[in-house]
Amino acid sequence: MASLSDPRVLRRFIIYLAMLTFVMFGVWSFWGTFIDTPAGDFQVREGDIHLSSGEYEKAIDDFDQALAVQPNHRGALLGKAAALIQLQRYDAAEKVLTHAIEFLRNNIDPDDPTGRGALAAAYGNRGIVHDTQGRYEQALSDYIESLKVDAETVEGPGIIDRLLYHDEKPSSIRDRAEYLYKQLQLPEDRRLLRLPEKDELQRMHKP
Repeated sequence: MASLSDPRVLRRFIIYLAMLTFVMFGVWSFWGTFIDTPAGDFQVREGDIHLSSGEYEKAIDDFDQALAVQPNHRGALLGKAAALIQLQRYDAAEKVLTHAIEFLRNNIDPDDPTGRGALAAAYGNRGIVHDTQGRYEQALSDYIESLKVDAETVEGPGIIDRLLYHDEKPSSIRDRAEYLYKQLQLPEDRRLLRLPEKDELQRMHKP
C-alpha cells in the first residue's frame, strides 16, 4: 500500500485535497449566494463590488435595490452613504446616515457586535460628512459617539489595508477626534482645523 511518505503519493493527496476544498467552497458560495441568502444581501454584495471599483452610481443602484426588498438593511444604508460621500453628495449622505443611526439605535440588540459595528461606522461616517463641510463641533460629537459605541471598528485600517491602498499612515477616527478636540480648545484665530494632506487619508467605514 502506498504511503503518504512517498513524495508522489503525497503530491497527489495534496492535489486531491485542494480540488475537494475548491469544490466544497464553490458549493458553499452557491448556497450562500443564491439559496440561503437573507433578502437584500446579494444586492449589497454587488454594491460593495461596484463601490470598491469606484462605480458609485451603480453601487447606489444596487443598494437601493437591496433597500427595496429589505428596508433598513444596515449594509445597504452604509454602502449607499459611502457612495454618496464619494460623489460629494453630502446632504443626501447625511440623511441616509442619520436614518441609519436612528434605526440602529432603536433596533439593535446590545449583544449584537455587527450591529454595534454598523452604528459606530454610521456615526463615524456622518462625522466625516460634517468634517468635510466645516461643521467641526458636530464632527467631533459624532466621532466621540462612534468611539463610545465600538472603538475597535473605527480604529482605522490595519496592515493589510495599508498594503492594499499604499497608505503609509492612515488617519483614524480617534486621530481626527483628538486633533479636533485640541484645536477647538484654542482661540479661533489660532485654530488649524483643516489639514488637506492628512484628511485625504481618512477612510470611511463599512463593517
